[in-house]
Amino acid sequence: MRVLAVVPARGGSAGVPLKNLALVGGVPLVTRAVRACLRAELVDQVVVSTDHAEIAETAREAGALVVDRPEELAGATASSESAVLHALDTLGEDPEVVVLVQCTSAFIDPDDLSAAVRKVLDGEADSVVSGLPTHEFLWTATGAGVNHDPAVRPRRQDRDPQFRENGAFYVMRTSGLRAHGHRFFGKTAVQQVPPQHAIEVDNPEDLELVRALAPFLDAPEPIDVDAVITDFDGVHTDDRAYVDSDGREMVLVSRSDGMGVSLLRRSGVKILIMSTEHNPVVAARARKLGVPVLQGLTEKRTVLRDWLRIEGLDPARVAYVGNDVNDLGPMAEVGWPIATPDAHPRVRAAARVVLTRPGGSGAVRELCDRVVAARPEAPAAETRTRPRLGPVAIGDVLVGDSEPVYVIGEIGINHNGDLDIARRLIDVAADAGCQAVKFQKRTPAICVPEEQKGQIRQTPWGEMTYLEYKERTEFGHDEYRQIAKYCDERGLHWFASPWDVPSVEFLEEMDVLVHKVASASVADHELLRVLAATGKPIILSTGMSTLSEIDAAVEILGTEKLIMMHATSTYPLPPEEANLRTITTLKDRYGVPVGYSGHERGLQISLAAVTLGAVCVERHITLDRTMWGSDHAASLEPAGLEHLVRDIRIIEQAMGDGVKRVFPGEEAPKARLRRATV
Repeated sequence: MRVLAVVPARGGSAGVPLKNLALVGGVPLVTRAVRACLRAELVDQVVVSTDHAEIAETAREAGALVVDRPEELAGATASSESAVLHALDTLGEDPEVVVLVQCTSAFIDPDDLSAAVRKVLDGEADSVVSGLPTHEFLWTATGAGVNHDPAVRPRRQDRDPQFRENGAFYVMRTSGLRAHGHRFFGKTAVQQVPPQHAIEVDNPEDLELVRALAPFLDAPEPIDVDAVITDFDGVHTDDRAYVDSDGREMVLVSRSDGMGVSLLRRSGVKILIMSTEHNPVVAARARKLGVPVLQGLTEKRTVLRDWLRIEGLDPARVAYVGNDVNDLGPMAEVGWPIATPDAHPRVRAAARVVLTRPGGSGAVRELCDRVVAARPEAPAAETRTRPRLGPVAIGDVLVGDSEPVYVIGEIGINHNGDLDIARRLIDVAADAGCQAVKFQKRTPAICVPEEQKGQIRQTPWGEMTYLEYKERTEFGHDEYRQIAKYCDERGLHWFASPWDVPSVEFLEEMDVLVHKVASASVADHELLRVLAATGKPIILSTGMSTLSEIDAAVEILGTEKLIMMHATSTYPLPPEEANLRTITTLKDRYGVPVGYSGHERGLQISLAAVTLGAVCVERHITLDRTMWGSDHAASLEPAGLEHLVRDIRIIEQAMGDGVKRVFPGEEAPKARLRRATV
């Protein structure tokens, strides 16, 4: 052993009781000192010298060897050198270099520590002290200059810096320490440390200061937890509300949060939103994320304790993310209190981690990424044997098993060529909690059969040919640009089913996130090849198709970014033709996520599809089923769509995880009713 680090950490402290166990960034000061030594490249072993049982246990958990410090060397008048020499005697061997490291310095850089050790090992110095460069002028209490002549005041740039000892670490040649009995001997050098690393904790004010600095100075680390609880306002949002002329509130959220939450849920981490806010926007956002929510709370801390107990979670392995003083209570209950960068100063000071992205601008995504980074990866053998069922990323949302059901409101051609109706239908989908709306895009001159082009039709716009009618109901670039902008404002994805190659090119110009293959196009291999070439995710509807026809389509499209939709192309769909067990057939055969595209009246069949594993549900929507047009009669009106999304989310919660257990609500009846006999 060439280099030994000794960390004196007695239990007594005049300024801050049990200072060495005080938490900074959620980590005890003694642990921070041990970690800095272990990360220093040139340190071979770390010893903590202490007279306190809890400090000893904490040091062992951090990876240090513990030496019991005798009472006569643990008093306020005992020197640090005496602790170092006692540790050396206890170990029974002298390393070439010994390092004295103080717990009172919360921000020791392992590289600075190694640089100081190298100076001794290389013979540049016999002892090294950590110091802060300064150009300060010092005065005595009587007004005399200490390090300057008051009559001669040279400019800063004309003076060499002096160094203020900051007490973080001292590096010594062990033989010199033995010979002299103190840390300064022979040739002494200074290891310069930056000002932000030079704060010593001697009193409560110092401790408050380093706690406030820790989130900004500590290197980001993976957040290893089993559950994440977040506040809503200021975490999912930027803590502002937008109020329209009718008094309705809207908030700003980040789309990237949705992908982060999906990844977090996939990793097996529980997630919950807790809020004192009563506004329904909280529940609406939670539904879209597929996250349970507790809102309208008056006492978060009590509710959090109950939730942790019910879920059987270790509070030390739970993160709580807040931004204001009402979050301090729940933050104190968990092992990972986390704050947004614009949080109240008291919240930042109490946080173990301060995120870099503000609320509403990706704070939740950053948190999720750091939690997922700490999760163990599945064993290679398990990954090879598990069927690949997705998920497939559509923008910021993952669609697949174990993800929230992706609900698509199919506007199709129910807008009747009217942009205002299209906007109203987008509102219907957004208000109901859908994640996307879908249109249909055709080039009528290609798609309308020759024998039908000249047929006369009676339409709301008068008598016209069928070709003229189809052209009348098509939207062009200007309309779809407005649709795209409005969907973005309402937080929805939008895409369309292209029925011909020019329509694919049109939609690519609009930069849609995904393409949908209508059931009628399954055998249009030219169209499928063009769609496959876009590299975008593909949703393949399978109505009116045999398995062999689907096989051929999949051969062209591939399975990497493919989502299938079980469908029966009967309008409206009778229950006896729904054949929902085909969802399982398609999953087993193709190993891709499978959803359901429904054309029935009512909600029951779509809800049954969810219980059978449909990962997305698509239903035609209309303002009124009596409107003119071919698809309105088999469409859902606004209330029906709202009920569908609501019931899908209830079913998702009710499905559970398949683990049989006694739930908290059963405990009282069990105690009252259960009779056990032998």
